[in-house]
Order: sequence, then structure tokens, then C-alpha cells
Amino acid sequence: MSLTEKDSRAPESGAQPPVVAGVFARVARFSHRRRRLALTLWIIVLVGVWAAASGGDDYRENYSLPGTESQAAADLLNHSSRTTTGDSLQIVLHDEDGLRGADVRGRVDAMLAEVAKLPKVTQVRSLYEDESAVSRDGTIGYATAVLDVTAPNMPREDTERILDTVKEVEGQGLTAELGGGAARKLATGEGGWGEMLGLVFALVILVFMFGTLIAAGLPIVTALFAVGSTLAVIVVASHFVTIADYTPYVMMLVGLGVGIDYALLIFARFRSELVRGATPEEANVKALDSAGRTAFFAGSTVILALLGLVALGLGSLQGMALSVALTVLVTLLASLTLLPALLGVFGDRFARQFRARAAKRAASSRPEEGAAWRRFASGVQRRPLAVLLVAVVALGALAFPALSLRLGFTDAGNDKAGSTSREAYDLLSKGFGPGFNGPLYVVVEGKDGAEAPATAVAAALNDTDGVAAATGPIPTDDPNVATVMAFPTTSPQDEGTSELVGTLRDDVLPRVAEETGARYLVGGATAASEDYSDKVAARMPVFMAIVVGLSLLLLMVVFRSVLIPLKAALLNLLSIGAALGAISLVFQHGMFGVEPGPIEAYLPVVIFAIVFGLSMDYEIFLVSRIQEEWHRAKDPAVAVREGLGHTGSVIIAAGAIMVVVFGSFMLSPERMLQQMGFGMAVAIFVDALVIRCLIVPAVMQLLGRRAWWLPAPLAKVMPGVRLERH
Repeated sequence: MSLTEKDSRAPESGAQPPVVAGVFARVARFSHRRRRLALTLWIIVLVGVWAAASGGDDYRENYSLPGTESQAAADLLNHSSRTTTGDSLQIVLHDEDGLRGADVRGRVDAMLAEVAKLPKVTQVRSLYEDESAVSRDGTIGYATAVLDVTAPNMPREDTERILDTVKEVEGQGLTAELGGGAARKLATGEGGWGEMLGLVFALVILVFMFGTLIAAGLPIVTALFAVGSTLAVIVVASHFVTIADYTPYVMMLVGLGVGIDYALLIFARFRSELVRGATPEEANVKALDSAGRTAFFAGSTVILALLGLVALGLGSLQGMALSVALTVLVTLLASLTLLPALLGVFGDRFARQFRARAAKRAASSRPEEGAAWRRFASGVQRRPLAVLLVAVVALGALAFPALSLRLGFTDAGNDKAGSTSREAYDLLSKGFGPGFNGPLYVVVEGKDGAEAPATAVAAALNDTDGVAAATGPIPTDDPNVATVMAFPTTSPQDEGTSELVGTLRDDVLPRVAEETGARYLVGGATAASEDYSDKVAARMPVFMAIVVGLSLLLLMVVFRSVLIPLKAALLNLLSIGAALGAISLVFQHGMFGVEPGPIEAYLPVVIFAIVFGLSMDYEIFLVSRIQEEWHRAKDPAVAVREGLGHTGSVIIAAGAIMVVVFGSFMLSPERMLQQMGFGMAVAIFVDALVIRCLIVPAVMQLLGRRAWWLPAPLAKVMPGVRLERH
């Protein structure tokens, strides 16, 4: 029997449902009967991929933006230089009594000489070689250590060695700090324990739900096998494709969440079949052929949404999207093969435990399982319009701050207080002005030499509001190319700096170019951030069309309805808006004492893709059960009530697990992971509690039979897929 066929045999009264010989049923039966083989194969896969990954990773980031002005400026500078160097570190020194004294200078020179001997350091430019490297009051200065590698490729231990050498100069009023991209890695510390804390909380929720530690541990074991195997594959793949170093954390974030959720959905159905009297094998087959089928299509929506990120064409973001999509795919495979094998191992024990607990419940005259959710659904059905309006208004209010999202990239000013990179940032801002940490680079390309047009633009920049100072021409190996540095009066993350980029590009530089005939390009971190945000905004409509469109088609096939997919898409957008609004309040405006700053430029599209897919999971979980009850009773009110009665506790438990797993990333030292974890935790909380348990029942009650409407022409050409067997 194919995937889309349905069983036409009706079970006799009181008999067990017939075993369906579909694809999922066959997989379940094989995994159950050959459970030792299935477990052995998974162990071999896990050990094998990690053996292949033993050579280490080669994570790297690619933020190149072809077609943007900042990228053109960077390319022009690279082409005009015959030598290629790595990034640099700033050795920032502070002494209230001044840095020019003979004793201080001697100690500093000796320290810089030691730094120059360290690995990865190609040269050190002393602060005493350039008057501009010391503040006007003489108390703050910086030396530059040029590296032979870029900051992402700088080994942490080598940076720590440089910092230790720099710190040896401290004493007698002199302090020293280390700034630069490589130094920022020292501020992040090591992660990992926050994720473990999330798993512990997930285990507690599962124990509370299933009553035994073994039953609670199976979904977590399944998720760990899937995520662990995929992480090793990505380690190997990082040597061949561009994968950012934050990708493994995002993979764990999503993989653990969906892995536990899918296994929980299947396990909950397995338990209910055991309680009804099915044998462990029958329960295994039935669970996989119903809940497993649901998990398969739910996971497909997540994968489709993640693959939509590839359409953005944004460097390492594509590698991250493919990696997380692969994680979800392997998680699905583990839920459909490894979990049934584990259920086969412990099936007899679970049958005794769950049936004994059900008999005890019945003997105590306690309400049947799901009774509280049926009463809750009935309450929503009595006032569906009021519930809908209140919930939508509340979520709309939470989503409103998302309209003023300010995108950008964090810098050392957002690092942990007391870290050496943050201290260096603050000292440089104090000594040289807030714009010193984020200068704008104006790359000049002249036809007959770059010195004259560069001098002209430097004069124009010095007369521009928002520019504290502009340097004279900095020559390159190409006489027709030079650089002018402009230091804003505002910090890199200030809106005034973003406005200055626009002023230079739209007003100042075109005017100078008309006078000199030279070409002027604005580059630098702030300009690149603006270009990145503009690029994302320009491609967002295509990205959303792909993600939403494919998801709508999939749901139309699954539910054979037009209104249900439209409703799902609109509600998913509402939950995403609420998540982005919450991120804006906390991370952009500094609610709860969080260091305010911009939202990572690529975060909205990443959250959109992941949350849209995960929200579709809960939609499929709930509506597939409502559909099953609709086919059975043909009463829309009963279908909604029974659907929520059967799935409400599972959705809340699954949502709670995702919230604690995602929320645990708030403990990460990486600000980007904090933003992502918080946003996704808010989105899942809103989706599971407000949307699926309040808004969906209210909307389905208002729609009634119209919820299942499908135009006749579409019904003739659209294939049918039955998620639940009944």
C-alpha cells in the first residue's frame, strides 16, 4: 500500500484495528522486530561519522555581499594591494599620569617587543610611532599587533597568550587591554552547560507526563542520537563548504527541540494504543503509521522553510540553513527508525506500567484523560469571537515593536562588562570619541592618481555634520587608489552613524565626484551592516513567497482544505511578529536590564524560517486530530473539542520542552544565540498556548463545516494524504 492510500477495511466492533501495511507501518514493524539491528546500525553510524570528523572542523564565515557598495570598496582595496595580511589586535593602554613618561614608555616598549615574538603576530606598530595613536590628554593610547590570520581563524590559545603578555605590563597606575575581533572571542567564554540545563528541564517535563524515567528518556536519547550524528557530518562538511562557527549551536537549538517533540508525539500515541489493549508491536505500528506520518509532514514543513533561506543567497547563512535542514531530516529518520526500535526493547515493560496506571485511574473515579481539555475547548466554543479578538489584539500589541526593528551587528560595545574587549572598546571611546571604534572607509579611485581626489574628499568630510575627523589620504600599492578614514561623532551602533552613511552616499560623495571625476565608495563595518540589512529587506518578499507558498501547498494536500492553510499561515506570521516584537523590547530597548543594541541583521529571516516551520508542526499535530474526529463524527464542534482533548496535553508538553530548550540558550555567552533562543522560546510559547489552544479552536468553531471546503476543480487534481488512521 502506498503512502497516500487509505485502508478500506473497517475493524469489527471490539476488535483491534487492522495493521496497515503502509510505508510507515512497514518501517515500524521492521524496527520493532529487528530492534537490535536498528540500534546497532545507529550506533555504527554515530561512531563512524565521529571517527570521520576526528580531524577537526574548518568553520568559517562569509559575509560578502556581491553587488553592494561596501563589498565593492573591500574588493577594490584588496585588488590594489600586492600583499595580503590578516586582521589586527589593538593593545589599549591607560595611565592617568600619562603614557609618555620615560618609565612607562620603557615598560610598554619592552612589552610590545615580547608581543612581536609571539605566534601569529607579523608586526607591532607602537603607539609612540604615531602621534594620533595617543589621546589629546596623553592618558590613553593604542598599539597595533598585525596578525597573519583573520580573526575567525585566530586560535583562542594564541590570543590568550598575547593577552597574558600584554597584562604583564600592568602596575603602578598603568592598565592594558586587548581589542579587536580575535579578542572578542575571549569575551564569549565557553558554552554548553546552558543546553544541558535545558535537557534536564525537558527530562523533568517528560517524567511528569509519562511517570517513568525510562519512558521520559527515550525522546531525549532519540534526539541526541540524531543531533550528534548530524553534528559530526557538519564537521566534515565544513572542510568543503562555508559553514559559520555558530551553526552547531543553531543545529542543537532546533534539532533537540524538534527531535524531542517528534518522539514525544509518537510516544504519546504509542502509550494510548497500549492502554487500549494493543500489543507492543501493534501499538508501535499504529503509532508510527499515524503520529509518525504526522511528524513526517510536520518535519517537511520545517525543512521547506529552512531551504527558503537558500534563496536569500547570503553567504554562510546558506550553509547554516542547509545544516539545520539536514538536522531536521536526520531527526525525522531517528524518530521513524530508532525510536520504534527502543519502543520494541521496552514495550512489554511500558505495557504493564501504562495499563496499571490507567486501571488505577479508572478505579479511583478520576476523570478520563483529556477531560480538562474538552471542558476548556467547550469554554472557547461558547465565546469564540471574544476569545479570538482578545488573543489577536494581545499578540498584535506584542508584535508592534517589531515595526521599529533596527538591524545591525553587535560589536565589542555589547560584550560582557569587564571583558578585555569591552574594556578596550570603552577606553578607545573615551580617549578618541565614540566613533573611533567604527570608522567609515571612503575608498577613492582616480583616473590620474588618487591623491588629489582623496584630499578633496577628506576636506569635504571634515565639513560634514556627523564626522568628528577625517584622515588624509592613505595610499595603497596602486597609485590610482587611496583610502580616507572618517570617524563619526556617534558610536557604530547609533542611528546617527547609519544616517551618516546615507548622507555620504547620497549627498556628499556624489557632489565631490562631480567636481573631481573620481569614484568614491563607502565601506567599513557600519556601511556593510547597512548594506546587509538592505539586501535582506530586498530579498525578503521572494523568501517569504517561497516559504509561505510551499507550506500552503503542502497543507492543502494534507488537509484538503483552502481555509485551514490560509489560517495557519496568518497565525504563524502573528506568532513570528510577536517573537520579533519581544526581541526588540528586550535586546534593542534594553528591557530587563539587557545591554541595548541592534538586532543581528540576519536574525529576523532565520527566526522566520525556523519558527514558521515549527509553528506548522503544532498546526499539523492539532488539526490532523481534529480532522480525524471530523471524519468520524461529521460534527465540527465535536471534532474541535475531541481534537483538543486528545492533543492538548501533548502540545503543551511539547511546547514547554521547546521553550526550556530554546530558553536555555539565553545562558549562552553569545549575544546572537541569546537573541535567537529568546525569540524562538517566545514564539513557541505564544504558538502552543495562545494560538493552538485558544485561537485555532475559536477559528475552527466559527468556520464550522466551511473549514474543510475545497473547490471541486482542486479536489479532482490534488492527491489525498491521510495523516491519521482510524
